[in-house]
Amino acid sequence: MAESGRARPADPDAADSWTESPVAGKKRAQHSPGLRTKYQSSAPGHCLRKVTLTKPTFCHSCSDFIWGLIGFLCEVCNFMCHEKCLKTLRSVCSCMTPSLVRVPVAHCFGPAGHKKRFCCVCRKQTEGNTALRCEVCELHVHADCAVFSCADCRSSHLDATLQQDTFHHHWREGNMPSASRCEVCRRSCGSSDVMAGMRCEWCGITSHAACYLGIPPECTLGRLRSMLLHPACVRLHSRNFSKMHCYRITESCSQELDNSDDVDASAAVSKDGQPAAPESGKQFLKVFDGDDAVKRGCFRSVSLLRATRNEEVVEAALRAFYLPDEPQNFELQEVRAMQCLHSDDILNRNGSPDNRSSLKDGADTWLLRAKPRGAEVIQVHAGWPRSGAAFASVSVSKNSTAASVLSEVLNQLDRKGEDSSNFSLMEVYMSSKQVQRQTLTPQENILEKLQEIRKMSVRQMNQTRFYIVENINRAVQVSLLIGGLPSLLAKEEYVQLIVEHLTIKSHLVTISHIYDSQGAVALQISCFSEAERIYMLAKDTTVNNKTLTSLVIPEILHKKLGDGICPLLVFVNPKSGGMKGRELLYGFRKLLNPHQVFDISNGGPLAGLHTFREVPRFRVLVCGGDGTVGWVLGVLEAVRHKLVCREPPIGIVPLGTGNDLARVLRWGTGYSGEDPHHILVSVDEADVVLMDRWTILLDAQDISEDGKDNGFLEPPKIVQMNNYFGLGIDAELSLDFHQAREDEPDKFTSRFHNKGVYVKVGLQKISYTRSLHKELQLQVDAQNVQLPNIEGLIFLNIPSWGSGADLWGSEADGRHGKPRIDDGLLEVVGVTGVVHMGQVQSGMRSGIRIAQGNYIRLTVSKPIPVQVDGEPWIQPPGHIIISAAGPKVRMLRKSKHKQKKSSAGVKEGHSESPSSRDGGH
Repeated sequence: MAESGRARPADPDAADSWTESPVAGKKRAQHSPGLRTKYQSSAPGHCLRKVTLTKPTFCHSCSDFIWGLIGFLCEVCNFMCHEKCLKTLRSVCSCMTPSLVRVPVAHCFGPAGHKKRFCCVCRKQTEGNTALRCEVCELHVHADCAVFSCADCRSSHLDATLQQDTFHHHWREGNMPSASRCEVCRRSCGSSDVMAGMRCEWCGITSHAACYLGIPPECTLGRLRSMLLHPACVRLHSRNFSKMHCYRITESCSQELDNSDDVDASAAVSKDGQPAAPESGKQFLKVFDGDDAVKRGCFRSVSLLRATRNEEVVEAALRAFYLPDEPQNFELQEVRAMQCLHSDDILNRNGSPDNRSSLKDGADTWLLRAKPRGAEVIQVHAGWPRSGAAFASVSVSKNSTAASVLSEVLNQLDRKGEDSSNFSLMEVYMSSKQVQRQTLTPQENILEKLQEIRKMSVRQMNQTRFYIVENINRAVQVSLLIGGLPSLLAKEEYVQLIVEHLTIKSHLVTISHIYDSQGAVALQISCFSEAERIYMLAKDTTVNNKTLTSLVIPEILHKKLGDGICPLLVFVNPKSGGMKGRELLYGFRKLLNPHQVFDISNGGPLAGLHTFREVPRFRVLVCGGDGTVGWVLGVLEAVRHKLVCREPPIGIVPLGTGNDLARVLRWGTGYSGEDPHHILVSVDEADVVLMDRWTILLDAQDISEDGKDNGFLEPPKIVQMNNYFGLGIDAELSLDFHQAREDEPDKFTSRFHNKGVYVKVGLQKISYTRSLHKELQLQVDAQNVQLPNIEGLIFLNIPSWGSGADLWGSEADGRHGKPRIDDGLLEVVGVTGVVHMGQVQSGMRSGIRIAQGNYIRLTVSKPIPVQVDGEPWIQPPGHIIISAAGPKVRMLRKSKHKQKKSSAGVKEGHSESPSSRDGGH
C-alpha cells in the first residue's frame, strides 16, 4: 500500500480545470514542473496538494462550500477538500479501491440514465452517451474510466469458492440525494454538486465519509428487509457465467465497455470532442501499461514539460493508470526499441530535429514496466469466514512456491499443523467486468507469477489478489430454464427434443421440471462446461421456427428464510411506459436482491415463478399494463400446482395505457416517476383482497340463420379474463389501435400519444352502425335476455373500463346489486356507439344496464370483433361461454393511510410489516 503523503509532481493547471471530464483532465493535467509541498491525510492513496480555487467549489468530504481561495486536490482521483477535513479524511483514493473489496463481484454495466451523476473513478460529472452504470448497484463511471473500477459490486448470492462471515454494510460513495442525513451526526451528508457521502447499498443508511466507520458493520437490510431476499438464502453456481447471465440482464453495452478497455488513439481528445492542444514547452507521451495493451494499441496519454526528471515521468504514468505504487519500482521503455530510459533529463530535446522526427515516428510511445524484484511481500486472503485479520502478509523470494506460501499462510491464520496439501492458492483477477479465478499448482513459482502478471499489465496486478481456499469437492448444480419449446407435449417428447437439438449428455443433465403448458423445461446440470455449452447453444437453436430461450436460475434456500420474511417477486415489462419500465427495473434491482427482479420480456413470468417455486410465502409485484398483469395471472394459474405458495398476493405498478385494474386497486392511473422505494413500502403495507377471474370458451362453429350448428370452423380455445370482455364497437376500436401499434411500435411510447390514437380511430367510427342485437343471442344464468338496439356489448368484472370510466354507473338499482370485484358476478352493459362511449368517458352518461350473472352463453351468427382485457381479434361465428375460473385470486390493494414512519424500528431491527403477516395458502 502506498503512503498517502509521498512526493508527487504538481500540476499548476489543475485548480483551473478540475471540473473537466476525467480523460481531458488527465491529458492536460499530468505534467511535472517540479516538486511542491504534499499534504498527508488519514485516508490511503490520496496525493493531496494545495491549490488556488478559481470557481465555486464544494468539499468532497463534508459536502460544504469551500470558502476562500485555498483547497486541497488529489492529483490521482480529483478529490477536493477543506484544510480542516484533512485530519478526518476517510474517503480512499480510486487507486486503493481494490484493497477494500471483501468478496470480489463483477459489475453489470449498462448505458446510464439522464440524471446527474458523478464518476466513481475520477469523481467528475458523467455526461453524454458514453456514461455507464452498474445495473445492480450505484456505481457510475465514464466509459473510459470503467476499466479502472474493480469488482466491488454487491454480493447477492452465496459464492461457492469465497465465503464471508457476517453480513456487513456495502458502502458506496456519492451519488446520494441532496436531502440525505448522516446516521451518526444527523447533519446533511448528500450533495448534488460533488461526489460526497456514503450509503449502504442494502439498508440504505447514509453517512458522512468521516462518520461511517463509527457505524456498526453488521447490516440489518433496513426498512425493506421483510421483502428482501437475503444473499445468504440464494445459491448460484456460476463460474464463467457473467453477471449479466446470472441476473438475466438483456440491456448490455458490453461493446462500448470492451472498446473502453484503455484510452486508445483518441486519448489526446477530450470528451467534448475538442483536441487538447499541447502547450508551449510540453510534450505528450503515449504510455502502455503492458504487453497486452501494446498488442491492442490501448494507451494513456500523459502531458509533461520537456525538461522533466525520469522519476517524475514514471510517477505521472502511474497516476494515469490509477496505480498507488512507488515510482522507483518502475521504469519506462520505448515501445519500438524496448530501451530503458536512464537519463535524468529524458525529455530535454528542446526543438531538435531528432525530437521532431521522434514525434512522428513513434519515439514518444513508451511502455511502463515494473523493475525486477528479488523479493517482495504479498497478501493472501482467507477464502473462509474468520473473525480475525482477513489476510496474511507473506514475504516471497526467488525460491518461493505456492506450496511454501500455503504453509506460511496457514501458520499466520491460526491453522498451524494442518496439511497444506488440503489447500490451494488461488489467483483472483478482480476486473470490473468479470472476476477471473485461477488455481495455482503447488510447484508454481510465485515471484515469477507476479512478474508475468506485471509484464502483461501493470494495472492488472493492482486488481489481482491471492486467496487460500480449501480443497473441497463441491457438488456442481447449475439450473437452466429452457423455453420456447412446443407446448402440451408428453415428457418423452420433451426429452427427445432436448437430446436432439441440444445433444445433452444424459449422465450430466437431468430434467427436473416440465412446464408443458408453457413449453419449457428446467435442467439440472452437474458440470460447468456442459452448462455453459447448453446455455449458449440453446440461444442459437430454433424448434418449429421458434428460437429457444435459456436462463440461469438461482436456488433459493427457503429453509434459511427467517420468520416473518415474505420476499417480493418483481416482474417488470421494460417495453411498457416508454423508458419508465427500464428505469423501474434498474431501481428495483438496486433496492432489492437482483435475483428477485425479473425482466418479463426475457423468458416471461415462468422464470420468476420457477425460481420461487419452493418459497413458502411470497408476494408478487407486476410492473406493466393490464395485459402484463393478465399474462402473469395466466401463467400463475397454469403452474400454481407446482408452487408451494399457490396463491401469492399480487400488486401492480401501472405502466400501460388504460390501467383499469390498477385504478380499482388504488395503485393509480399510471406511473409518473414515483420513488421505487416508496412503491415497495406501499406494497409492504398493502391489504390483500380477493378478485374473481373468468374463463371464456370460444367455440367457433358455422351457425345458420335459425341458430343451429352446421359444423366446426376451428378448434375451441379458452382464454382467461380479469377486467372485461367486449364485443362490437369497443373491440373494433381496440383492434384498429392494436394494428396501428403493430405497424409503428416505436411511436407508441407514451400514454398521451396512445390515447390520442384511440381518439383518432374513434372519430373514424363515429357513423358506424352494426345492429349488434340482431347478430347475438344472450343467455345469463340459463335465462334468455333480450338485447336493446346496441353497437357494443361489454361484460365487466371490475368497476373501471376504458381508462377509468364507470360504465355501469353509480345509481342505485333495485334490480341489480352494487358491483364488486369479488361478488362472483359479471355486469352486462351495452353501448349505442362511439358517441355514447365518449359520453361515458367524460362522465356524462353510463352504459345501458342489461343483466348480472355468473354464467354467460352467447351465440354469434357472424364474424365479430372481440377483445379480452384490451387484446382484440376477429372471432368467427359460434358459441361463447363465460364462467368462473376456479378460486379467486389474491390481489394487493394500496392502503389508504400514509406510509408508516418506522425509522426507529429500522435502526433496531424490530419493525413489523404486513407482508410478514401474510398467511401461506
